[in-house]
Amino acid sequence: MADVILALDVKTREAAVTIAHETAPYLDAIKIGYPLVLAAGLGIADEISMEGLPLIADFKVADIPNTTRLIAEEVFAHGFSGIICHGFVGRDSVLACVETAHDHDGECYVVTEMSHPGAVDFFHGGIAERIAALVCETGADGIIAPATRPERTQILRTRIGTKKILSPGVGAQGGDPSAIAEIVDGIIVGRAIYESEDPARAAQEYARMCSTQKI
Repeated sequence: MADVILALDVKTREAAVTIAHETAPYLDAIKIGYPLVLAAGLGIADEISMEGLPLIADFKVADIPNTTRLIAEEVFAHGFSGIICHGFVGRDSVLACVETAHDHDGECYVVTEMSHPGAVDFFHGGIAERIAALVCETGADGIIAPATRPERTQILRTRIGTKKILSPGVGAQGGDPSAIAEIVDGIIVGRAIYESEDPARAAQEYARMCSTQKI
């Protein structure tokens, strides 16, 4: 059964807190990225953590090792359980993120291939596989791989073994839970939940779909 992770990309504190509270019973984790943090401050994570769910910082960190380490330290100081970084910056930067995460009993996920159409310009066959190999070399906890291209995610699964795969692109981008849930450890859903007229009901439906995939 794949976890359901909400990509909470709203831009006000009030909306974030309300939606997190309404949907929390049906979620396994909440992912917070730049839209919310830039609008409400990093302290929003402290408030949302009150729901008792793991929080993943989706900053797609892509910098030199020292800056990566500083960013990761701030992330875990605010109660996050995981962080996402890019792999194209190289082994030393990824390792800095992994080590900092593990120093704080957290997890580090590395982007191998993104879910939008333009991702195939660079993050695609060959490059994604090399990044997947880097994940194994550095001891990262898992990868980010697209729900919009299940065949690619399946290939990446063979490269990383039992490490976790979190898969964005379900819902608004067209990713189908039934096509991806058996391959990955977590599906990431954003607009299809938080822009819904009833976010709680939408989250509940995604939880239901994921729970039936392996029965």
